Amino acid sequence: MWTILGGHMFLPVRTMVDLPMIPPLGKESIPALAAFLGCRFIARRRVSFLGQRGGVFWLLLLFMLGPFVTAELNGDAIFIGGHRLPPMEHYDAVSTVINQLIIIMPFFLGRQLFRTEEDHILLFRVLILAGLFYSLLMLFEVRMSPQLHRWLYGYFPHSFVQQVRFDGFRPVVFMGHGLWVAFFTAVTVIAATVFWQLKIKVRKFSPANITYYLLLILLLCKSVASIIYGYGAFLLIKVASFKTQLRVARILVLIALLYPTMSIMNLFPHQALTEWIESMSAERAESLNFRFKNEHILLEHAQKRSFFGWGGWGRNRVHDEETGGDTTITDGKWIITFGVFGWMGFIAEFGLLALPVFRAASVFKWVKTQQEMTFLSAHALLIGMLMVDQLPNASLAPWLWLMAGVLLGRSEAIVEAYRTENSVAFINKTLMKQGV
Repeated sequence: MWTILGGHMFLPVRTMVDLPMIPPLGKESIPALAAFLGCRFIARRRVSFLGQRGGVFWLLLLFMLGPFVTAELNGDAIFIGGHRLPPMEHYDAVSTVINQLIIIMPFFLGRQLFRTEEDHILLFRVLILAGLFYSLLMLFEVRMSPQLHRWLYGYFPHSFVQQVRFDGFRPVVFMGHGLWVAFFTAVTVIAATVFWQLKIKVRKFSPANITYYLLLILLLCKSVASIIYGYGAFLLIKVASFKTQLRVARILVLIALLYPTMSIMNLFPHQALTEWIESMSAERAESLNFRFKNEHILLEHAQKRSFFGWGGWGRNRVHDEETGGDTTITDGKWIITFGVFGWMGFIAEFGLLALPVFRAASVFKWVKTQQEMTFLSAHALLIGMLMVDQLPNASLAPWLWLMAGVLLGRSEAIVEAYRTENSVAFINKTLMKQGV
């Protein structure tokens, strides 16, 4: 947990180690690969990817085979405005699959290594400790402007102007953008709220005080979406029933899964949502409208090769007919995946994220303790918010894949415990009938 999350918190952005025959290794892939190698060869824990046949098996198979079909269907070079976009080759497919498997390794680590209730508590405790420590760096940048990445690594990882909000700054630290820091903080708020509900202290600190503190830090991040996620989850966990939390989580997942279809069929209320945001902030509404316009242009282009996408090398983007320059900005993870890998890639990636939420909801009836119910429902809510956040943003990092994997692993462990208990009860009942 610390290896994967720590890499996201402290490694430099867009700095790569480019070795032959494998994709460039950087902030996203190095921690995931290090955690996997440590678990496999130091801790001697076997980590299986495919495992038994089921939803995960078929989605992962699609996840791995899809890029080869994409490469096969995009063997043509594209000439536009005097520029040439190269064709996809089998080498590109192999490189893409290796990179994707490295990025989602934490999903399978979480699924297989975090199985008990104590593991669930440990996960949330680490998130809270990480949030508390990182908040000190965040407070520094709120006051002094985002400078830590430049001071330590010698460059600023993104547009500095985008980090200026409401006559101040939002923190970036080492995550690359203020939006990702804000979402990380929202996740730590959820973890702290769960500990508050269960009255679990963190190193003698009151969980209520920690939650209030992290809620304040979230406000200082000045990201409207993450503030809605964090404060919305806080209220749901504190006030709503477990079933309501699971219902909201499933609704959020369904919105994320159905969003491409609703956008294609013009069923999603883009205009109404923009007008609602405009009533609160004209600047935020303008930003949202800009994203929707780019999304619409990219979606029209993606539909020309909708099943397996356009592949890489910028082929999924829209270029000027005269100059060949890129005219679009891809903000949302969903439109990036949809443009590059098409429907099959979208179903594989978002299906792997959605499956843990539906599995958690299906096993909830077998959960016995209130503590377990609190963790399971709040965790499902967290993954639901993560999926919705992939519509306007591309915040899907390895540590979030780990979070999804832990929820799936914990849900599967509950099923196994229930079946084992029923089998033992059946054997005992049979033996009693036989007078043994």
